[in-house]
Amino acid sequence: MSETLLKKGRIPEEVLRELGRRDPKLKPWFARIGPLEYRPQRPLFRALCRAIIAQQVSNKAAASMIRQCFELCDAPGRPKPQDFDRLEDEALQGAGISRQKRRYLRALAEAWRKPPIKGMVFSRSGEEEIIQALTAVTGIGRWTAQMFLLFSLGRPDIFSGDDLALRAGLCRVDGRESIRPKEAELRAAVWAPYRSVASLYLWRISHWQDDSVASSKS
Repeated sequence: MSETLLKKGRIPEEVLRELGRRDPKLKPWFARIGPLEYRPQRPLFRALCRAIIAQQVSNKAAASMIRQCFELCDAPGRPKPQDFDRLEDEALQGAGISRQKRRYLRALAEAWRKPPIKGMVFSRSGEEEIIQALTAVTGIGRWTAQMFLLFSLGRPDIFSGDDLALRAGLCRVDGRESIRPKEAELRAAVWAPYRSVASLYLWRISHWQDDSVASSKS
């Protein structure tokens, strides 16, 4: 798997066994949480639009804005760069899209039709090459580019030390109060070349509540 992409469907057992062998502290969580599935976010332009709209808002608010915004597109639910040439500020504002995010979406639409993004074969491009191309677009930072690599392109070895939830999950695994981004990056090195899979579990771990804990609070 180290030389292939994440495939749609259940995470392979052999990958979890290898991660468990490398990291005994992480291993018990695989049985506790159970099997996870990978579902790639496509089309690619749509995935990046979703990421921009979801910035700094709750999941519920993001879902509502994404739905309303994408319904305005020529092909409802499937935004294309030209949609953001046509859609006026009033329509996007009515969907809850702020002035700043309107600017970001239009910057992405413009960049999507010009080099280096236009003509880029994402499946054959290096990860840093993709990150550099995306972060040159106003409104897209390194974290967003990394999430695109993981959730849309299926790159198997992605970990972001800047992600608060990943760090929270890692602290829970290690039984510690906090960890800094750079330290988290170093800690995650043991999971290579499967850091994406470890990340998928860490997001779940960060919010995990044992049945015994839940019942005691009810």
